[in-house]
Amino acid sequence: MATDPAAEISRLREQIRYHDRKYYVEASPEITDLQYDRLLGRLKKLEAANPGLVAPDSPTQRIGDQPVEGLEQVEHRVAMLSIDNTYSLDELKKYGQRTAKLVADEPIEWVVELKIDGVAVSLLYEDGRLVRGATRGNGRVGDDITHNVRTIVDVPLRLVGEEIPAVLEVRGEIYMTNSDLVRLNETQRRQEKPPFANTRNVTAGSIRQLDPKVCAQRRLRIFCHGVGHVEELRARTHMEFLDELRGYGLPATPQVECFQSFSAAVEHCERLIEKLHELDFEIDGLVLKVNRFDQRQRLGATSKSPRWLIAYKFEKYEGTTTVKQIHVQV
Repeated sequence: MATDPAAEISRLREQIRYHDRKYYVEASPEITDLQYDRLLGRLKKLEAANPGLVAPDSPTQRIGDQPVEGLEQVEHRVAMLSIDNTYSLDELKKYGQRTAKLVADEPIEWVVELKIDGVAVSLLYEDGRLVRGATRGNGRVGDDITHNVRTIVDVPLRLVGEEIPAVLEVRGEIYMTNSDLVRLNETQRRQEKPPFANTRNVTAGSIRQLDPKVCAQRRLRIFCHGVGHVEELRARTHMEFLDELRGYGLPATPQVECFQSFSAAVEHCERLIEKLHELDFEIDGLVLKVNRFDQRQRLGATSKSPRWLIAYKFEKYEGTTTVKQIHVQV
């Protein structure tokens, strides 16, 4: 018997909303990113096939996490959109072909970056001073976490260098190293407390604390990778912007490389995947993005995601392990 599309859509929406709350609000996800993306992908396909069933409150129409009680809400001057993603190499190549057609009159340079598995954040500097840190939230309104951001040693409270923009909003990812998670869990065990499952859970829970002392004890870090609202931006490309960030004293995402063609960028991704186990922090994919800012403007964005970048995720790094049998040896 055929499944009723309306009933299936309703069921998927409830499932996704449940997992959104576990992931964003409680920082205790119950499924992997791959499993979540499959649920969302199924919902997108059903809504595309049944446009009359699309609702404004559907998970496909919104971005990110829900507000945390006790934290002030702040509005982003430039929306913090999500990144479209794929687990398929064929789909990745098709994306490159589509993008090339949209900018058919000139070649595109492509940047490949690590997609840090942490919590997205916006840092706002005015006259070189840090005035606000905020979570992505729903993309337009996020939680004010300035009190916690100021405890992260990587975040300069005042920028250095010359010709600093009067207003500079930087996007980045707050994370914890694997080494620090090991140390933290050793402390948890000594205090007879349960260990943390992974670095992202620790990060998400820490930056939403009302007491900054808790966050300060967690030794969180940050990598900066993007630009929001800015006055007097000199950079014309992403690579130039990352150089500017480093000059201001901000830690830019490491191991970023630029390529003259999409095929070369994809080949680099395939080589890089084999080395990811050497990192001391978790990533959940690689990001391919257009280097030139003027081409980004031409490509624009959908209501949820920019068209000038995509995340390539690896199915072999995602999954659930089931223990079938335990052999006890004495």
